[in-house]
Amino acid sequence: MTQRKGEKPTISIQEHMAIDVCPGPIQPIKQISDYFPRYPRGLPPTLPPQAGQVGSLRSAFSSSSAAASESDPARSNEDTPDRACAGAAASQAAKRDEEPDVEGYDSDDSTTLGTLDFSLLYDQENNALHCTINKAKLPVPRYKKGLKPMDHNGLSDPYVKLHLLPGASKANKLRTKTLRNTLNPVWSETLTYYGITDEDMVRKTLRISVCDEDKFRHNEFIGETRIPLKKLKPNQTKNFYNCLEKQLPVNKTEDKSLEERGRIMISLKYNTQKSCLVVGIVRCAHLAAMDANGFSDPYVKTYLKPDENKKSKHKTAVKKKTLNPEFNEEFSYDIKYADLTKKTLEVTVWDYDIGKSNDFIGGVSLGINANGERLKHWFDCLKNKDKKIERWHTLTNELPGSAYND
Repeated sequence: MTQRKGEKPTISIQEHMAIDVCPGPIQPIKQISDYFPRYPRGLPPTLPPQAGQVGSLRSAFSSSSAAASESDPARSNEDTPDRACAGAAASQAAKRDEEPDVEGYDSDDSTTLGTLDFSLLYDQENNALHCTINKAKLPVPRYKKGLKPMDHNGLSDPYVKLHLLPGASKANKLRTKTLRNTLNPVWSETLTYYGITDEDMVRKTLRISVCDEDKFRHNEFIGETRIPLKKLKPNQTKNFYNCLEKQLPVNKTEDKSLEERGRIMISLKYNTQKSCLVVGIVRCAHLAAMDANGFSDPYVKTYLKPDENKKSKHKTAVKKKTLNPEFNEEFSYDIKYADLTKKTLEVTVWDYDIGKSNDFIGGVSLGINANGERLKHWFDCLKNKDKKIERWHTLTNELPGSAYND
């Protein structure tokens, strides 16, 4: 086969096949990755070094390669300046990965739930705990502000609810109003627990929860904080600015062991002009829930025993769907002052039901045969004629005889 001048040599398919199968050194086939710089696994690609950095790297490489060529001539043919640049860029990328990214910083949930500004006051004389919920402030610096957003619009509809532990239930639940579409709510609202004793201040804890109200789904929990009441001093307001935390479990076994039927505030006064005992039913607090909806329809009955004529029964009005009813009703019993030492005042609280028998919630007895605060209340009434004496009493589920037969 003759070849003209200036013409490229042609190879037939047979010759090409023969060349491929002929023995000889096998050359590696170029891959697309050979045209791009290679990095260690886990490091992202970085921009190529600047011109000044390349010059310094090349000078450093020339000096190091010269020393390496003297010791190992074969190695000098393998290293190139481009590979040295790639290695330096990879080390710089590794250092940048170790440094925290300030712009993209995202803190954990404990710092993004928000903060709550509130104050507590224990009124020892009136057995009341006043909880003033002020506002939720901006808790997180940089781009995150206010409460953790719960809605799709990036805002929340927050409200605050209170529980006394142990015994968290609807009986001791209080809540603020709901503020719409805000991450910086200002409530300035005071919620009051009545019937709080010194014993409660020692063993109970106040749980304050912030939630997001949702009309179409269940309300969502945002965060909570807990304050042991023993930290408070009587008749002194204490301010708090606490970070909200994740929800903590409630010890249900402890709740059952310390379960209460509720409390009632009763006033006693002996009127010397009319020769009668005036019994006032002021209010109840933290009553046990007797209905399926988690509430009760409470009312109160009073008896002055022994009652031979069975005419001492008095009954308050029924308060619908509440566990903290306020009655403010008074009943009079015509009785001589000397006969009070022989009488016992029985007060019972009931849940009103339609179409079936009413449920007994709890009761208390005041008289000469009582003990503790109940006996002290009775004696204070006898000692202080024409003076109204008010006391809180804990309801029990045990009362004698016919008091249970409504």
